[in-house]
Amino acid sequence: MNAVVAAATPLAFSAPGLRVLLVEDSPDDAELAEWALRKAGIDVRCVHACTAIEVAAALAGFAPQVVVSDLNLPGFSGAQALTQVRAHDPSLPFVFLTGGLAPGDSVPVADGLLSKDALDELPPLLLRLVAQRG
Repeated sequence: MNAVVAAATPLAFSAPGLRVLLVEDSPDDAELAEWALRKAGIDVRCVHACTAIEVAAALAGFAPQVVVSDLNLPGFSGAQALTQVRAHDPSLPFVFLTGGLAPGDSVPVADGLLSKDALDELPPLLLRLVAQRG
């Protein structure tokens, strides 16, 4: 079944309102990520967070199906967000979305890593991860 769902177009996703937690300090970047999902035909509900307190509140109250996080946030990091999400639910899909990596940068192991320049790849990745989780 996973192979069928993963191969389906985003329009074939039938769950009402994919819940996505966007951990992002740039409102413009968060809006672009959400727009990429809507453009792909996904009925999506997004909550934006950029601090540990906001992430905790979203995990508890919003119950996201997937988390998409920037790597670098002022006073907070994607690595910290990943640790917080894994402590809350180790199986919750987590994807890093970054504007770029400097030579020598290390990225914590997550379920995905995309460039903000490749937002067209975000919808199929999220759909695949959510389908794999079941």
